[in-house]
Amino acid sequence: MQTDNLLKQVSFIKEIDKLKYIQRKTKLFNSDRHENDAEHSWHLAMMTIVLAEHSDKPIDVLKVLKMVLIHDIVEIDAGDTFIYDSTKSHTNTEEELIAAKRIFGLLPSEQAEELTSIWEEFEEGSTDEAKFAKSMDRFEPLLQNTSNNGGTWTEFNVPYQKVYDKKKAIKNGSSAIWNYAENLINESVDKGILIKKTN
Repeated sequence: MQTDNLLKQVSFIKEIDKLKYIQRKTKLFNSDRHENDAEHSWHLAMMTIVLAEHSDKPIDVLKVLKMVLIHDIVEIDAGDTFIYDSTKSHTNTEEELIAAKRIFGLLPSEQAEELTSIWEEFEEGSTDEAKFAKSMDRFEPLLQNTSNNGGTWTEFNVPYQKVYDKKKAIKNGSSAIWNYAENLINESVDKGILIKKTN
């Protein structure tokens, strides 16, 4: 039975290597190179360890780590959806659920159920752990874009209000990190790398 489990686990480990090939729209800090999903997930995990003390609520850090490490694995099948894409919803899709069941389903059933459940909890975003994980997920690209003269905001002409509306989810997990992020957004307007439309 243990051998069967090991074979399934190794199969999953090989499959998730594909995450390294999924390119994101955002670029590395002070760089022209696009980030891939594996790099993004690793960075969120490190951010979780370093910034956990700023969570507004007590959190199970190990659970948050699991969330941020697996949250984009579904993109192996479903592809990356740009957060500012107006043609495709960034909320949980049927396509992503099918992907989660297939990829996590490579694991022994108990692990498959646990990771699927954690992924669904992240997507739902209502627990304290999911709120903090989502804070990390929104904070990292903000730091990247401000390091790259606007990055994807400039490249795709994303207006201030759209950025603000997407990023304010950070507040649900950490008011301290949101205060920092909000200042960065406003500074970006002052620097002219984020455009605030006036009616």
